[in-house]
Amino acid sequence: MNYSRTEIIPGSPVSQAYTRHSPSKLNLYAAQPAMWWLENIKGVKQPVGAVAHRGVAVEDGVVHGLKGNSDGDSIRVAQAKYEQLTVLSGDPRRDKYRADIPDMVAMALDELRPLGTPSATQGFITWSPPELKLPVVGYFDFMWEDKGLIIDLKTTDRMPSEIKVGHARQVSFYASSDNVEGRLCYTTPKKVQTLQLENVRAHRQALLNIAKRVEAFMALSEDPDFGKTIFAPDLDSFYWTNPAARQLAFEQWGI
Repeated sequence: MNYSRTEIIPGSPVSQAYTRHSPSKLNLYAAQPAMWWLENIKGVKQPVGAVAHRGVAVEDGVVHGLKGNSDGDSIRVAQAKYEQLTVLSGDPRRDKYRADIPDMVAMALDELRPLGTPSATQGFITWSPPELKLPVVGYFDFMWEDKGLIIDLKTTDRMPSEIKVGHARQVSFYASSDNVEGRLCYTTPKKVQTLQLENVRAHRQALLNIAKRVEAFMALSEDPDFGKTIFAPDLDSFYWTNPAARQLAFEQWGI
């Protein structure tokens, strides 16, 4: 199949549901296409867990601190954000992840402050390569334009020994120019490290290749339920650990 000539069916329920790519959507398609279909074509979103809210809260605190504010103020900003996001959460890990926030914010600030104040945070990027019908869009975390540097902050329970493949694809999208260097700053509750992304063009090409396959799938049928007939969930994957997600797997696939 010539993916560069894939024609998405205009006006179909599928094309109306999915109007643009993003690194996170493309990584989900590569990892768990059944979940991608459920969320992006059927519009059934999974509950956001406390671990994801922790990441958003820590990032808010780090942004605050890199703008010249104290660690204490930055931690309070992060904690307030976490409380706002989790006020109705039933995640039993809520208190555990709340306790991680002060150390994560402080360590990330120690790691990033030597770079100075970022020139931009949460900057929007769009990419429309000629091979695709839909644009790829996303938001980077931090940019230091004078240094030609973009850094994505990742909170995690275990420190990786190298950049994760999905994260590499994501940052390769942000570091779209040969004059921009991409890095990942990983922070756990106990330590922090920043890793430089290598082979940016190769990872960016991988992201493009996934997007081509998404569009090839979208061109196959106008029926939004078509994905259910060709995808199946892997219930051993962490994507399906939430009881609500498992219930959806049973309702949609009978497994």
